[in-house]
Amino acid sequence: MPTTLRISLGGWAIVGLLCEGDAHGWALVRALEPDGEIGGIWSIRRALVYRTLDQALDAGLVERAGVETGRRGAPRTLLRVTPAGRRAFARWLQQPVEHVRDLRSELLLKLLFAERSGRDREPLLRAQHALLAQTVAALELAVAGSDAGARTVRAFRLETARAGLRFVEGELAELAPPPRQRDAGSGR
Repeated sequence: MPTTLRISLGGWAIVGLLCEGDAHGWALVRALEPDGEIGGIWSIRRALVYRTLDQALDAGLVERAGVETGRRGAPRTLLRVTPAGRRAFARWLQQPVEHVRDLRSELLLKLLFAERSGRDREPLLRAQHALLAQTVAALELAVAGSDAGARTVRAFRLETARAGLRFVEGELAELAPPPRQRDAGSGR
């Protein structure tokens, strides 16, 4: 797989679904509809699902796995993730989201797939926390040194970054084991 390959968020969603098991295009379309199992976080139209599948096939992330006879209509091509696609997806899941504007979609999608696959979400959350803390610090300085026009946009970005940081801190707190209870009868 070339290192310059750029995968769309929809492409990662498709590869992630195929990491869970072989599927045909229509099953992927349904999962990525707005009311589908992934569509609540990231949805794409049917035509784009098939175009994205073609790109994933061309990139070697996905391959044809056979044909499934449908109850109605033509046979459906089953697709599966390749070993290269599985490795690329695992790397993608570990990388924090670079831009605050992408937290709502990309970070939530990564957290969802990590949870569905039983992966430990803590390393991603810690990396995201570190990146967001740096972003907040840089934006605080930028807001303080801004003229009136730039200040408004930077202040909005700062508040968005702070909200993202609070979200990540909340997720990390949920992963932490509960504090040990002192045994009232033992005096300890």
